[in-house]
Amino acid sequence: MPPKQTKGEYIETDTGNKVSRKSVILGSQNIILGGKTIIQADCTIRGDLRRTVAPGQNSGNVAIAVGRYCFLSRSSVLRPPGRTHQKTFSYYPMKIGDHVFVGEGCVVEAALIGSYVHIAKDCVIGKFAIIKDCVKIEEGTVIAPNTVIPSFSLVSGRPGVVIDELPETAQEGLECRSPNHLMRSIR
Repeated sequence: MPPKQTKGEYIETDTGNKVSRKSVILGSQNIILGGKTIIQADCTIRGDLRRTVAPGQNSGNVAIAVGRYCFLSRSSVLRPPGRTHQKTFSYYPMKIGDHVFVGEGCVVEAALIGSYVHIAKDCVIGKFAIIKDCVKIEEGTVIAPNTVIPSFSLVSGRPGVVIDELPETAQEGLECRSPNHLMRSIR
């Protein structure tokens, strides 16, 4: 049985997000958390990596937008994808839908992750990957950059390929029920 977490390890926001004091969140002004999201210890979120803006323009760009009821496990890394365009390197926004579970030790650089997505531990999601709704990615999977994963897919392998189709009822099984349900796993 894991040791009990200290009472003050998590900071709770007004919208019900629970963020570990041991997580690393850079550029928090460029990160939007939809509410009731849990960010565990040693998780790194790189909101400081955002699109550069010309002087005088509005710098209100969001680097990472996370939906409601998401769970970011220990040692996972979220960083927006970036590429060189016309001799200038720039980062592009990352959007994560509702009810998304990111497993321990994952590195995510996707452009879009839909809702009801389960990413198992030790996965790598390449730059500008698009993962549609209701997808399950198995442990240790590496999804190549610019890959599009269709809805209701089971993905596995290095490189990640669709190995099966999920039933239409998969959404219920992939739903992160509530922060209290998820917090039981970290207490």
